[in-house]
Amino acid sequence: MPRTLTVFAETFPLHAPFRISRGVKTTAEVVTVTIGQGGMTGRGEGVPYPRYGESIDSAIAAIEAMRGALEQGLGRQDLLQCMPASAARNAIDCALWDLELKLAGSDFASALDLGRPLRPIVTAMTISLDTADNMARAAAALADAPLLKVKVDRSDPATLLAAVRVAAPHPRMIVDPNESWTIDEVRDLQGLMTDLRVDLLEQPLPADADDDLVSFRSAIPIAADESVHVAADLGALPDGYGVVNIKLDKSGGLTAALELAEAARARGLGVMTGCMICSSLSIAPAWAIAANSAFADLDGPLWLAEDRAGGVSGARGVLSPPQPGFWGGI
Repeated sequence: MPRTLTVFAETFPLHAPFRISRGVKTTAEVVTVTIGQGGMTGRGEGVPYPRYGESIDSAIAAIEAMRGALEQGLGRQDLLQCMPASAARNAIDCALWDLELKLAGSDFASALDLGRPLRPIVTAMTISLDTADNMARAAAALADAPLLKVKVDRSDPATLLAAVRVAAPHPRMIVDPNESWTIDEVRDLQGLMTDLRVDLLEQPLPADADDDLVSFRSAIPIAADESVHVAADLGALPDGYGVVNIKLDKSGGLTAALELAEAARARGLGVMTGCMICSSLSIAPAWAIAANSAFADLDGPLWLAEDRAGGVSGARGVLSPPQPGFWGGI
């Protein structure tokens, strides 16, 4: 049965600037894929990330290069062999999941034994990098959320973290330096992070400095983000990491993300589910990983001034699933 492929870029303005150690975003730039077959249409979204050498144009070009194979019926498993892990592959893979489930008259919650209806999940609410006063104000507004994620860099992170904790004394906390620290700073901040009751330190070092974490025993569990994309990366992961942050844009889709989650757990690693700044079309498939994760960081759509209709909703750090039929079959 013939298929049709469409691919296009979309822009979603944010309601506030989103700052991390690498820069600031005011819009979410995504690539959307639809694949039609037998009167059904599957949708997927990818967020190209400059950190990985991706752009909107390069992602669209990579998807267009697969047009012939996809329209002739290329499946998800074959896709893993034909494309590298990327936002482009993620958009295609998620569109194929959606299409396959619709053609089968099924839904992803049933297919992956997640239970119906899908349950709300706790998501980290991100405190964007800013001045200590501004971060404290943002934290105070989220003081009743169960989990915060605090973005820092090398510019006096101790002051920023202390300001957030004073303003929000109760939530659990993830600290994310986005590869901006050195191993000496990780060591020096252990006592403070323990005192501030930090639950997780996410990718403090550049991925190419991972050797510094060999045999490192941190008082705070350390999560690998940029250091792990797919299951094959786990073999080179230093033992200083205890958690893996799985993002569908890094793994190149839900198919590879499920493989990574299984392989990580088999190695005794904890699983976190993350996202880029995106719409709910990126978050819906990530629910399959987040439903069984120790940490979820899926507040990307909550930064949008306006999300896709029928998408996720959030209140006080609890994320509710999208409406039935939004993504993932019936």
